[in-house]
Amino acid sequence: MPSKVKTVWYCTSCGNETSKWMGRCPACGEWNTMKEGLSREKSASSRDKSLVNVSEPVPLSLKEISVTEDSRISVGSPEVERILGGGIVPGSMILLGGEPGIGKSTLALQIPLRCKTLRTLYVSGEESPKQIKLRAMRLLRQEDGEMEDNCTVLGETMVDNIIRHARELSPDLMVVDSIQTIYSDNIESAASSVTQIRECAAALLRFAKESNIPVILIGHITKDGSIAGPKVLEHIVDVVLQFEGDTRHSHRILRSIKNRFGSTDEIAIFEMTGSGLREVENPSEILTPLHGESLSGVAVGSMVDGSRPFLIEIQALVSTAAYGVPQRSATGYDSRRLNMLLAVLEKRAGFKLSAKDVFLNVAGGMRVSDTACDLAVVVAVLSSNFDLPVSPGICFAAEVGLSGEIRPVGRIEARISEAARLGYRQIYISSYNLSDDMRRSTARAGISIVEVADIAALCRRLFKADND
Repeated sequence: MPSKVKTVWYCTSCGNETSKWMGRCPACGEWNTMKEGLSREKSASSRDKSLVNVSEPVPLSLKEISVTEDSRISVGSPEVERILGGGIVPGSMILLGGEPGIGKSTLALQIPLRCKTLRTLYVSGEESPKQIKLRAMRLLRQEDGEMEDNCTVLGETMVDNIIRHARELSPDLMVVDSIQTIYSDNIESAASSVTQIRECAAALLRFAKESNIPVILIGHITKDGSIAGPKVLEHIVDVVLQFEGDTRHSHRILRSIKNRFGSTDEIAIFEMTGSGLREVENPSEILTPLHGESLSGVAVGSMVDGSRPFLIEIQALVSTAAYGVPQRSATGYDSRRLNMLLAVLEKRAGFKLSAKDVFLNVAGGMRVSDTACDLAVVVAVLSSNFDLPVSPGICFAAEVGLSGEIRPVGRIEARISEAARLGYRQIYISSYNLSDDMRRSTARAGISIVEVADIAALCRRLFKADND
């Protein structure tokens, strides 16, 4: 029976299909998300019967479904395994997204290079096998390692051929770089279209669940930072990992956006070097001050991203406005929150900063979203304004409210423990943050806890003590 070609409309947000254009998607309610695509329906007799696997219902009990402790696959990277919840679950599908040049392909290639016992099928629709080998040789040359035969490279973009080769090789892991380059001849639309991405991802998902072979999909992102393609792509996969960072800096953050087999509160920090991505096991050591002398305008804040606390250096520069209109600039920090904190200092504490330029920078190229860094920002600004350095060995962890009060923050015990582990002797927190039981438990941390209620008490305790 000849195939039937029809025009359909797909929602780029949820993947819902309609026969005509609609201004608002009836499924998810988003406006102006419908895009046209061509699809071709085939009869049931012409479909690939090898992809169909009839399964039987199984009771959800420990006797019927066996799960062992070693049911996860090791990838040779402790940080990646921690993000995944202990390793890759067989039969799962992982989506790895990030900006161009951030290191997605490098991270995926390092898995078979560093885990010699993991038989991997690396499918590339963007690079030839020769180009992949050149990159692998560069990574191994820096590490003085030898190339093993555990990784097989396939330069293919048709999803049916990819699945056929994967069934023949039966690897332990399959990597597809990238999902936007894969297409199916059953769909009459260009690769990277909404229809192609949805159907190819669904075919790879069926293969992963039937063969129990995990699949890592590498995906591109759009200008607004979301993964290109329909939103249904993120719904059907088991794990979504986002690679973040600035290509002008060496540090990268791997963040778990979705994880059906673990926590989504985990992050891992990597450093891009000549030998690929290096795991940073202790981020606080690279984000804290590297200079030996005390400088004004520098304060250390305790930040929690995911479930991991670490210390970062906040730098501020306050000077008289040279061009009439004061400038406000923030790198790695929300500029609107900086303006709010400056207004609090002006209104509640009486510091005249309206006629001065204020520049703020977070060292290491990090981006701060934790409100616990408010106190460190305020201290850095006041330190630069007074030209008085903060004594070394002091860090800060508190939120600043609109009335000038210093508010409590979460996970304060973990912040205190991290500061004590790095050798800090004092930490300034809110006076409303610790209960009596927490005070007794943190008294053994080996660090002095200073509790302040508002900015005025902070200045009296911090800067007047330095003057004395």
